[in-house]
Amino acid sequence: MERNIQYRVASGRATITIDQPDKMNPLSVETMRQLADATRDAVEDDEVRVIVYTGAGDQAFSAGGDLSGSFADDALGLHEERGALKDLFRLMWSGGKPTVARVNGHALAGGFGLAVACDVTICVDDAKLGTTEARVGLWPMMISAILARTLPRKAALELMLTGRMISPGEALRIGAVSRVVRRDHLDAAIDEVVTALVATSPATSLIGRDSFYSMVDGDLDAALDRLQLGLTEVLMTDDAAEGVEAFLERRQPRWTGR
Repeated sequence: MERNIQYRVASGRATITIDQPDKMNPLSVETMRQLADATRDAVEDDEVRVIVYTGAGDQAFSAGGDLSGSFADDALGLHEERGALKDLFRLMWSGGKPTVARVNGHALAGGFGLAVACDVTICVDDAKLGTTEARVGLWPMMISAILARTLPRKAALELMLTGRMISPGEALRIGAVSRVVRRDHLDAAIDEVVTALVATSPATSLIGRDSFYSMVDGDLDAALDRLQLGLTEVLMTDDAAEGVEAFLERRQPRWTGR
């Protein structure tokens, strides 16, 4: 199978790059499966603390489903294969490791969904963003689960119904991205965020992140119960004891991830 992504690990960071810049880094069924497999590798690698997703080149993060390839070739026959995007999102949200989108260019359709699905999304200021599926008679089905949990309902539905593209500034206002930067500041911004994430306790990050998503997606009573449990879980970790001790001793903590 042709390799459509790059996977690299260094200094606690796994960088997963969609590597078809000549086609605007599309999401074919093969690419989605490779993204899911690479994410699984990162989740299972104890050396990886943060997962960064990006696209090769300067034009696009990802233009979404590969309509000229296998993505739309066989509606029923490729039903299971297209589930790779579902597997990817589940791994990203349940894998326990912070995810960062390095949005180096246009992020459209499924590519927009991938960018929004990350915990932190940093976008260059000249990108075009949006759910453009309606323009070609499709609907952003699986990414709806991401958008509905991240954006205001009316904002998400308008984008999906109209296929309108938006600027990074508008994306920032509605909560689709975390930060908008000039292109020449992108890598510095990514490094800043990754460095901050790697510096935190792995145990606390895991428990806190899981508690956050459980709270967001549950009802109030269940959220409060889950957060109370999460606080106890954090306080029982060695890292919590080390963090308090280091604070009192005015030194940098030495995390063990336990």
